[in-house]
Amino acid sequence: MRRIDRLFDHYGESHRHPVNKAIHWVCVPLITWSVVAFFWAWSPFAAYVFVALAVVFYLWLSPTIALGMLAVTAALVYPMLLLGRHVLVVAVIVFVGAWIGQFIGHRIEGRKPSFFEDLQFLLVGPAWLLAAVYRRFGIPY
Repeated sequence: MRRIDRLFDHYGESHRHPVNKAIHWVCVPLITWSVVAFFWAWSPFAAYVFVALAVVFYLWLSPTIALGMLAVTAALVYPMLLLGRHVLVVAVIVFVGAWIGQFIGHRIEGRKPSFFEDLQFLLVGPAWLLAAVYRRFGIPY
């Protein structure tokens, strides 16, 4: 079994309840955006470096996932440009709110978030959602 499949299977074990899954479809992209926005507020260059490092991780898992995550991340930059100097404040609010949602989802699920076991699952979560989109459209990953 490929490493990406093992990671997605393990991640999926704590994301079976439909309410928790729905919460994750909203909160994971918001957390992803807020983390990139934190780096962006500090320095756009720092955000690009962070994204590049994340893409290297995704390449290690799957070139197709890496390409998709790069495209998704590129789309996340536009709201940062619109927010201008307010990006940090909005990112903090979004980050806190989305994590509250995540923990509510896991409370409903009755299982701890996967990243408590291994921090790489913080990057696996967004890729797991993207893989679901790929499966829906018949795109191999």
